[in-house]
Amino acid sequence: MAAHAKGSAGYRRLTLAMLFAGFSTFSLLYSVQPLLPIFAQRFGVNAEGASLAVSLATGPLAIGILFAGALSDRWGRRPMMVAAMFLAGLFTLATAVAPDWTTLLALRFATGVALAGVPAVAMAYVAEEVDAGSVGSAMGLYIAGSAIGGMAGRLGVSLIADVADWRWAIGIVGLAGLAMAEAFRRLAPESRGFTRRTHKRGSVWRATATLFADRALPLLYAEAFLLMGVFVTIYNYAGFRLLAPPYSLGHAAVGAIFLLYLLGSASSAWFGGLSGRLGRRLVFWTPVVLLIVGILLTATAPLWSVILGIAAVTVGFFGAHSIASAWVGRRARENRGQGAALYLFFYYAGSSVLGSAGGVAWTRAGWPGVTVFCLMLGVAALVIALLLRRVAPLPIPVETPVKPIGSD
Repeated sequence: MAAHAKGSAGYRRLTLAMLFAGFSTFSLLYSVQPLLPIFAQRFGVNAEGASLAVSLATGPLAIGILFAGALSDRWGRRPMMVAAMFLAGLFTLATAVAPDWTTLLALRFATGVALAGVPAVAMAYVAEEVDAGSVGSAMGLYIAGSAIGGMAGRLGVSLIADVADWRWAIGIVGLAGLAMAEAFRRLAPESRGFTRRTHKRGSVWRATATLFADRALPLLYAEAFLLMGVFVTIYNYAGFRLLAPPYSLGHAAVGAIFLLYLLGSASSAWFGGLSGRLGRRLVFWTPVVLLIVGILLTATAPLWSVILGIAAVTVGFFGAHSIASAWVGRRARENRGQGAALYLFFYYAGSSVLGSAGGVAWTRAGWPGVTVFCLMLGVAALVIALLLRRVAPLPIPVETPVKPIGSD
């Protein structure tokens, strides 16, 4: 059967379902982020220790993605995403009643494992079910949902924690995750382009070798690691900085900063569409530059400048991620499931490893240390983005309309 074309009823249902999937994943995964200062105080841990509430979810998620991508080739994209979303919502509800820090971290670990079934499969599901000319905009909407979910989860938790116990905040996020799972189950169309594949011994390794032989994909994987490291580090420790003098903001005020995710939502869709028109190679470096400018602005003293810097980091990150994720789906060809899994492995590994490493920079040198750490990552990402400009595009399939400038 034909793929869903932009403007069709199937396309509208699929993109709305993907908005819910993105919303659920990021809200469940990162809703604890604004609670890190509260965790540090309530459980008697330092900033790096508190950051484990995020890192111990993103770490196992990164590893789980490697297996979920291959399993989805056998079980199907849609069933795996439905099961993953329901399980993650249930684990988050359990986190709200965790009796101690160890149990809380164990439940966050389980949440990360469960959520692996969503991002590992999302890019492959969209690439298989959507018309080739609409993949960029469809992925942009999925990432827009991620931005909205990340914002709503963090902001909602901050507002609730300011007037009630943090447990109520996490419990409400868990219930919302279950509601999103049911919405996805009802809306997501049954697969049309999926072909069941059973991986024989060594087939995953051969597929991985093929992906790493591509000139662009290893560079895109490195970008995912670096850019996500910057993004999570900025948001992990901005709360510690803004709650302390000279700013001394309240939890609700710090949580309001997550409204900047609306800019990320808009930028992912806008950059996704722009890269589809002009070519990913020609556009990709621009949001990376914007991210670097944002890092520099956060190093200044005025509160308005710090917030402007976080906004620029948010816009740059989501714009770059939107382009890179669609690019991976294009370059991976018949190994889309494994290609998406590897991209997201590095993406969430950046969140886990570099996000916690940023805590060491914060503890030892405060925000100047965070700035230097993030600048190193950002400059490395820009160098890679410029290298990607020199990678030749893939041949355009005969049945795919030729785009004016560039095809990937």
